[in-house]
Amino acid sequence: MAQKNPKGCLIAAVLWIVILGALAVAARYYILPYFKGQLEDQTGSRVRYGKEIALGLDSFSGYCILRSEEMQNDLISQGIRLNICDDQADVMGRMKAFQEGRLHMAVFTVDSFLTTGASLKDYPATIVMIIDETKGADAIVSYQQAVPTLDALDAPDARIVLTPQSPSEFLARTVIAHFNLPKLPQQWFESAQGAEDVYQKFLKADRNARRAYVLWEPYVSRALEVEGSHLLIDSSKLQGHIVDVLVAERRFLRDNAKDVQAVIEAYLRTAYSYSQKPDGMQSLVIQDAKKFGGETLTPEQASQLVKGIEWRNTLENYASFGLVSKEEAQGISHIEDVLLNISNVLLKTGALSTDPIQGKVNTLYHDPILRGMRAASFHPSRKLNIIGDTGQPKDLEPIRARATARPLSDQEWDGLVPIGKMRIESISFARGTARINIQSQRDLDTLAQNLEAWPQCYIRIQGHARPEGDPEANMQLARERAEAAAQSLLAAGIDSRRIKTSAVPSTEENGSAQSVTFLLGQLPY
Repeated sequence: MAQKNPKGCLIAAVLWIVILGALAVAARYYILPYFKGQLEDQTGSRVRYGKEIALGLDSFSGYCILRSEEMQNDLISQGIRLNICDDQADVMGRMKAFQEGRLHMAVFTVDSFLTTGASLKDYPATIVMIIDETKGADAIVSYQQAVPTLDALDAPDARIVLTPQSPSEFLARTVIAHFNLPKLPQQWFESAQGAEDVYQKFLKADRNARRAYVLWEPYVSRALEVEGSHLLIDSSKLQGHIVDVLVAERRFLRDNAKDVQAVIEAYLRTAYSYSQKPDGMQSLVIQDAKKFGGETLTPEQASQLVKGIEWRNTLENYASFGLVSKEEAQGISHIEDVLLNISNVLLKTGALSTDPIQGKVNTLYHDPILRGMRAASFHPSRKLNIIGDTGQPKDLEPIRARATARPLSDQEWDGLVPIGKMRIESISFARGTARINIQSQRDLDTLAQNLEAWPQCYIRIQGHARPEGDPEANMQLARERAEAAAQSLLAAGIDSRRIKTSAVPSTEENGSAQSVTFLLGQLPY
């Protein structure tokens, strides 16, 4: 009888242990769950939702429609569950969640969309709809004795107190990009943790310090109740810059375009529904602030907040994406222009070091869904849309006309509240002439583009001439220079009602004595 090899027996035992262990693992993690799953399927019900969509946002009141029960129920009726992911305004985390496949859709301000994508060197999502535009909800306030106009911030000791990575920060950046503040230091802002923190800093501030404070409602109204405070400028005067957009992750959009369309249509139906109710948006904002922001708003505060947000309706979205004529659009900026203008502000103020668009602006937005909705005569009052009438529905909510400057009397011109000097390189004229050179003409074209962002503001153009020689001839030359600059702005599309020219005696001997100054003003609030 042959003896057993102890070594061979040990190896065989180890192999059996490994095999039995593998079987145990398989049974635990594969076989048992399979039979358990079968049992659950046999004793459960059909899946209620055919699709779950993760949507990233924060508690800003402008997003209340997306969080509303009415929109949730609209999507549920279509077998879609919308999972709201509140990231506490972590916009960088929001963009990374797209890269990691944790989000399907999200809301961004256009500036945060551009900066986060540029930082990651990747835009994993694309814009599919305009949500809203801020129209007064953000503002810059100060104590009048220290900062009577924006020009007072043109000093090395000046600072702007704000909340980083917020629409308020972008309002401040737009002001710096458009107004002449060359002495404002490179480290020009002081950080705060939200509008309430800015408000508290405002209350405790030295009233003689060169400080401006950027807040949003209801803290703007509260700050303006403080004696000695005043409003420098607010976002109601700004157009096409503080814009919120709905974006979709590119692969999800490619593979699930119908679901993205369902979200857009549900949003527009819900927005339409609330717009048709007396104080509908005001009531929704109050409910939303209490449920998702933990804040109790009075009806007055909610009303003020609603006034400061312009939610875009269906036809206005078509206009934003170039799906109606320029005349029908009534001044609504095309999404490409919005992206380019905001990118320019970010570049001028150092928020971006290089142009993230680089001539490929069309890759950052997607219009086929809205184009298809228009072709199918989508109407937000109808649950189902009948394809057949390819014309524009006649009873869509109208495009609201953009605010513009009205004609002023001489007395009103004299009563304008000064805002500050516009940012522009010195306009050069040949000695003793009112001829504008080629580079200065380009600078004036850029100025005209910036002025389009402030459509309710007025421009005083002051011409200058050297002091030596005949004073009367010098003043005539200064007037001609102001008129030449005005004609250039008019040719670029600036409304003549917004412009007034004058001549100012100069005591300077340098180049500024041969230039013009552009002063922006506004009617008293």
